[in-house]
Amino acid sequence: MKAKLQRYTILVVEDEPAVLLTYQMILEQQGYDVVTAASEVEARQAIERHDFDLLLCDLSLDEPDTGFEIIAFARQHRPAVPSILLTGYASNDVSRRAEQVGVAVLFKPIEIPEFLGAIAAHLSAVQPKRKTG
Repeated sequence: MKAKLQRYTILVVEDEPAVLLTYQMILEQQGYDVVTAASEVEARQAIERHDFDLLLCDLSLDEPDTGFEIIAFARQHRPAVPSILLTGYASNDVSRRAEQVGVAVLFKPIEIPEFLGAIAAHLSAVQPKRKTG
């Protein structure tokens, strides 16, 4: 009988379709299970419906809520879930706010090794929530 592998599930919230697809493809190639959301509404639905081990969220969504609000909403449902904020807007305010709420920030454009390294670092202390074969 084949042993079941533990796999991590990552929720990716990004409102640019091409960027969202790129993240999804990179993560799936690395063996992660990926749930995607292209809007604030989809993100909230995904948070309520899926178990996930890490949240990757764009800062600037095409809606009133920012990535900070999505991460706060996720923490209401899963307080211990690690989160990484993705943004093309490097500013001291974003960095300061992220530090205050305990969120890592990756600034776009993100090099793939940096992207995967940050994900691996955040998942290192997390037990995968599900098993697949």
